[in-house]
Amino acid sequence: MKKLLGAIATFLTLSFTSQAQDYMSINYSFNKGEQFELEQKSRTETYTTINEAQQRVTRDYNNIITIDITDVIPGKATLTFRYKELRFNFNAKNQNIFVDAKVSKPDEPFQAGLQKLLNQPFTVELQSTGVITKIDGLDNLLDNATAAFSTLKKDEQEAYKKLMKDQFGSDAFRAWLEQLLIMYPAHGIKTGTQWEESVPLRGGLIGRIDLYWNLQTWDTQTAKIGGTSKINTDKVQTLTLEDDIKATAEISGTTSSNYLVMRSSGMPSICVQNTEMNGNYTYKVNKAKGIKRDLKVPVKVVTNASYKIKQMK
Repeated sequence: MKKLLGAIATFLTLSFTSQAQDYMSINYSFNKGEQFELEQKSRTETYTTINEAQQRVTRDYNNIITIDITDVIPGKATLTFRYKELRFNFNAKNQNIFVDAKVSKPDEPFQAGLQKLLNQPFTVELQSTGVITKIDGLDNLLDNATAAFSTLKKDEQEAYKKLMKDQFGSDAFRAWLEQLLIMYPAHGIKTGTQWEESVPLRGGLIGRIDLYWNLQTWDTQTAKIGGTSKINTDKVQTLTLEDDIKATAEISGTTSSNYLVMRSSGMPSICVQNTEMNGNYTYKVNKAKGIKRDLKVPVKVVTNASYKIKQMK
């Protein structure tokens, strides 16, 4: 009888251990003083068709950002971001703006603006689940940077300010960070587990993004996670496009993502993302812009991005 009870106890222990090993817990876990470096490479191409003529706008980013862990309390951390390198290329309507914030380019005002962002700190408050609760200081940095446009004509100033805000303001920064950083579930997960969150669209379009993730494989150090998102705009809300055009947007799309995650911190060491959106803008009547009636404008947006994050200390 004792041998039988011992065998049953051993079996139950092994069974429980095996089941426990099937699950892992993961969240963002930092220590004050740690530092990470994020490399971003991305290109967004926007195609619009107006009166059967197609127009293309491209935006390229090639940035390196340092991330210092400056405060840690249970369930939350403060991350201090600084642009270490900042390269941006904007091409639209036969106008090309290429800037490297480290290189002097007196004939390009946007370069002087971006130069003021280099090595300037702003903070992100991040919950251990990956929810961003606050971004502080970035919009103030942009306000200071737009002083570089003060000698331009008023309409040029406004155009540069809008370009700066649309590409580098808090809403734009938060939008891509929310898609880069996985939001983890509070419970343990195992291979095949799927979970989801929903966040507002930010940085121009108005609507929602439904985010879905699934755990593919994992070991003691890393985890491979796949992600998808469904993007839908609010078709009745009015927004402001380039050239101060008012419009509504009926656009939908998807993003596919692949992550290799460092389990020790929860940060993705590698992330590759591809997004495609299609739909229509409806430009509202604006006689000053030559729009005599509401005009439906087909639009397609394609973004390919890759990110690398490595721990420096």
